[in-house]
Amino acid sequence: MSKLAKRRALLLLNPKARRGQELIAPIVERLERGRLSVTVEKFEALPEIARDIVRLRQTADLVVVCGGDGSLSAAAMAVVESRLPMGIIPMGTANDLARTLDIPMDLLQAADVIVRGRLRQIDIGTVNGNAFFNVASIGLSTELAKGLDPTLKKRFGRLGYALAAVKVLTRATRFHAKIIEKGASTDVETYQIAVGNGRHYGGGNVVEETAEIDDGQLDLYSLEMTNLWKLALML
Repeated sequence: MSKLAKRRALLLLNPKARRGQELIAPIVERLERGRLSVTVEKFEALPEIARDIVRLRQTADLVVVCGGDGSLSAAAMAVVESRLPMGIIPMGTANDLARTLDIPMDLLQAADVIVRGRLRQIDIGTVNGNAFFNVASIGLSTELAKGLDPTLKKRFGRLGYALAAVKVLTRATRFHAKIIEKGASTDVETYQIAVGNGRHYGGGNVVEETAEIDDGQLDLYSLEMTNLWKLALML
């Protein structure tokens, strides 16, 4: 490909994303003004993201995901296997991966980051054969994700998470887990275990102040507090 040739961008759009549906045309315009040739593919369900990347990877030089952390998680394995660079337009509620990477929440400014084309290599975690960029967890946040009504999430954003959290907390119970690190094991009774690759989790909460997404390390935390309702501030 010559220096003057346009880069081909496969833009995956979640039409149900909370933010920026009215801005998709200006986003595409901004990308194309930056000498990208943009193909827009809409997906109705998260599993479609990986299928679209696999199906269209030969026609693209980079993937652009317009959505939130759920959309990015769904894209993770296909992006890794395709070896295509990925750009992010943060249209979700929490946008934790974008925060970790210092990508602007302003959608057009995020498009400008993609246009500039500076690549950053990041670590990838795997769990049960699936890749993840930001965090993998078990416990309360998993139950919260299952119980969060999409309409509530789209209408109220982070407040929707808080409303759903109250319902989850009323039936939360601790579970036993064994944490093994470098041959040493620790038994815990916990409400949640999360393994973080990035710094941000749960809509801007900091997993670990020193965490970096390219430091070659994962950070684990376990929620074992006795006052369950304090957790409402952490979900």
